[in-house]
Amino acid sequence: MARLENARRLIVNADDFGRSHSINQAVIHAHREGILTTGSLMVNEPACDEAVALARENPRLGVGLHLSLLCGRSALTPEKIPGLVNEKAEFGNEPAAVGFRYFSRRSLHEQLRAEIHEQFKRFRATGLVMDHVNGHLHMHLHPTVFRILMEDAKELGIERLRLTRDPFRLNAKLVSGQWLYRGSHAFIYLCLSGRARPHLQKRGIRHTHKVFGLLQNAKVDERYLTKLLPHLPKGDSELYSHPSLDEFRNEYEALISPKVKELVTQLGIQLIRYQDL
Repeated sequence: MARLENARRLIVNADDFGRSHSINQAVIHAHREGILTTGSLMVNEPACDEAVALARENPRLGVGLHLSLLCGRSALTPEKIPGLVNEKAEFGNEPAAVGFRYFSRRSLHEQLRAEIHEQFKRFRATGLVMDHVNGHLHMHLHPTVFRILMEDAKELGIERLRLTRDPFRLNAKLVSGQWLYRGSHAFIYLCLSGRARPHLQKRGIRHTHKVFGLLQNAKVDERYLTKLLPHLPKGDSELYSHPSLDEFRNEYEALISPKVKELVTQLGIQLIRYQDL
């Protein structure tokens, strides 16, 4: 896709593609009827096969890997990664505690590497083009996980990756409330993205300049989008959400909103995928 000088280009992504039938249907409807351009596939979840079939029916949908290393199931059996999962092949559900374990226990690092490689292997087995890579709850930027991804980037085929950074000043102008959550997350990912950026540049791994959605915490609704879009910065940005037909229906409805679609057109915002960067 041609890039015009001073153009504003936006990737609209759905995380958790493949986690449930409800999410899969919301993703496809938001792509066909709304502004959604990409989805991040969870290869270990029960509705993955359905998601892959739907993606094949909708080739304009960019599909990436949503690397899952907590709050979900593993690709490898518990016997192969006993330090990461329980006997049911389930990762821990406490992000801070899991993240600390991954960072502090060097004995887990090769188990993490093995699980990461297996998830990439499962994605390749779908036959889909890998549009991008990111992580469930942004674990791809965790220092230990990110180091493994960068060490093995060429082998894994990583060409485009989410560099999570939601600008706090702009977010503060658009919405109010939850100041502690928003401020702390903005600071944490400002540090993590700043640390990660030189490594991506060194390897030629592409990313957007800004990523919106982090500070909304499942509130990427129509009201937020109609405020955000007129302030979208020049260059390439990503907006990610968690659309579903049940739990986060507000995010699904925002992506198919006629008001939002009309605003995108009026503002001349180009809707793209990661592979268009």
